[in-house]
Amino acid sequence: MLADVRPEGTLHRITFALAGDDPRIALRAADELTAADRADLDARLARLDRNGAWTLDTLRLIEAHPARRAGDLAGMLGREPLQDFKNDVRKLKGLGLTESLTVGYRLSPRAVAYLDGLPTLPNA
Repeated sequence: MLADVRPEGTLHRITFALAGDDPRIALRAADELTAADRADLDARLARLDRNGAWTLDTLRLIEAHPARRAGDLAGMLGREPLQDFKNDVRKLKGLGLTESLTVGYRLSPRAVAYLDGLPTLPNA
């Protein structure tokens, strides 16, 4: 059988083992934010927004349209190319704020808690 797989040369065996749970799973479930958690998220989102604000608009859009195709969401924001939008949502996922679905995204409990704690701006 080995001769059929690799008739000459060296055959290497590679094994994989689960290193542990994805830390983002616990992070996105953490919906009780301390003042330090909130300050950390504020700072991280501000860094992501340094070349133009997009983080809160993206979170609010996902909140309003869960499980919506990424292409539809990107179009609603006028974002091109689509891959840039998807990369930005992955950045939010890394902060524990979004969850990827089979189609589209949804906010994590952490994101809901964060958004619920933001000050309400008066209507202009």
